[in-house]
Amino acid sequence: MVGIYSQLSQYQRQAMRTLGFAYQIIEDGKAHIKDGTLSDVNLTFLGIVAISDPVRKEVPQAVKECQNAGIAIKIVTGDTPGTAKEIGRQIGLWTDKDTDKNHLTGVEFEKMSDKALLDRILDLKILSRARPLDKERLVKLLQQKNQVVAVTGDGTNDAPALNAAQVGLSMGDGTSVAKEASDITIIDNSFSSISRAVMWGRSLYQNIQRFILFQMTINVAACLIVMIGAFLGTESPLTVTQMLWVNLIMDTFAALALASLPPNEKVMQDKPRKADAYIINKPMAKSILSVGLIFVALLFGLIQYFKHADITSLCQFNAADFGRSFFDFSAGNGLSPYELSLFFTIFVMLQFWNMFNAKAFNTGRSAFYQMRQSLSGFGLVALIIIAGQYFIVTLGGEMFNVVPLALHDWGIIIAATSIVLWIGEIGRLLFKSK
Repeated sequence: MVGIYSQLSQYQRQAMRTLGFAYQIIEDGKAHIKDGTLSDVNLTFLGIVAISDPVRKEVPQAVKECQNAGIAIKIVTGDTPGTAKEIGRQIGLWTDKDTDKNHLTGVEFEKMSDKALLDRILDLKILSRARPLDKERLVKLLQQKNQVVAVTGDGTNDAPALNAAQVGLSMGDGTSVAKEASDITIIDNSFSSISRAVMWGRSLYQNIQRFILFQMTINVAACLIVMIGAFLGTESPLTVTQMLWVNLIMDTFAALALASLPPNEKVMQDKPRKADAYIINKPMAKSILSVGLIFVALLFGLIQYFKHADITSLCQFNAADFGRSFFDFSAGNGLSPYELSLFFTIFVMLQFWNMFNAKAFNTGRSAFYQMRQSLSGFGLVALIIIAGQYFIVTLGGEMFNVVPLALHDWGIIIAATSIVLWIGEIGRLLFKSK
């Protein structure tokens, strides 16, 4: 028997599942089952069979991607400790540095108190010889440690854990009970689908943040400009129809542009955000307020400058006069239709270039590189905005309270407002180099 136990251990260390075979000749008319168990047992051992269920080729890479993304993976299995550890080693979860601190059996897990387990639960990697309810208990203990838990399972016994987890993932060939208890069913039964789902989810969340960043910056600038004009008794430089066009840029075109961005594999290098984290984080809030207030100061300065100067071309712009007129709150000469058209176009173009900054937000990469990655979507929307602004100013007339601008003024506006993008590029370069 010693040799058999040694052979069993060898098979288990090779991640094989083992089955033992034995027989007994049963005499007719004699009861061999009492109270649900065998009685009068006299089995003759025949031998053992080892069954190999190899790990899929894509699993180690998928596990590595999840670990790089800050996702802690835990194996909960009914297999023996040797089999479970070998499977963990093959997928890159169990290493030579791991000890008994990173492993428990179902019997040990059941005997330990919740308090003792809470001190050890985050270090646990493998729970072998697990019982049906161990998985659910593990989920609830992890949640007590403020962990967001996702559970995979395909059997009826997995249903309680799938239901208790924040995200339950059942397999396509699993039982109907497991599928009903889960939130998502993985049709191809592949662990790599989980890493892809995380990448898509994080990328979508990042795209939503970019859109909010872009939209809130415009809202801060537009609202403050209108409020300042009201307090100073100045007529709003942006008409209702002009604001509708600006809102169309924000809510439709920008949404299309930013939503069309493909998933970025770089998000898998980020650590998970906290469950109670706000969608507008500190870097976003800082960017919204700082950029928005800079736009407000610049636009307010333009209003003051146009009020005290008769501008028929931006070639006449004088920086000294711009500085002097900033704090001159007298009525001035008011704003001519051409000056209003200049102001409207400058306002839109500031937001246009800031859209590229929003696209590159939190990526650590150049906005031009980002644009090359999705030229067909984002670039097309950018061209629509430019073309739309040109036709509105050129043909809008009384409806938009605008007059056509000279081509050289278009060139000056596009070149001057592009400084928003260049400043953003410099900031991203400096941030990346730190």
